[in-house]
Amino acid sequence: MVPVDIPLDHQLCFALYGASMAIGRAYKPLLDRLELTYPQYLVLSTLWEGGPQSVGAIADRLALESSTVTPLVKRLEQAAFVTRQRNPEDERQVVVSLTPKGTAMREKARCLGETLFAAAGMTPERLIALNREVHAFRNAVANYTNTTEETKAKG
Repeated sequence: MVPVDIPLDHQLCFALYGASMAIGRAYKPLLDRLELTYPQYLVLSTLWEGGPQSVGAIADRLALESSTVTPLVKRLEQAAFVTRQRNPEDERQVVVSLTPKGTAMREKARCLGETLFAAAGMTPERLIALNREVHAFRNAVANYTNTTEETKAKG
């Protein structure tokens, strides 16, 4: 059993929160120049990675609700980074695709990764290992949460 009175600086959740905030501060001036928010950048990254996708698929990839992704996509469409079209095979689905401007943004956004590597002062190998560890931790917590919710639902 883990003691409840762990000092804040020794709590992993606080360290991860602080790391996320620091990354956000490092990215903000770069994203401002690109005229993007971080969540919009994540949507674009999903499309760069996987091509045209439904709003639901983007939401799943980012572990967000579709209702959170929809306004992001609408703003990206207004800025001419993406287009939205109903899936002719399933009218309930909205498929999001990159425009040429959205595709070109990928090269401009490389500065984000470069900034993070420079700011971290770690070898690429160490950052890759850290990323793997954080993903494993996130997956374990998500699996625990899903299992707990399923158990409660079965009651």
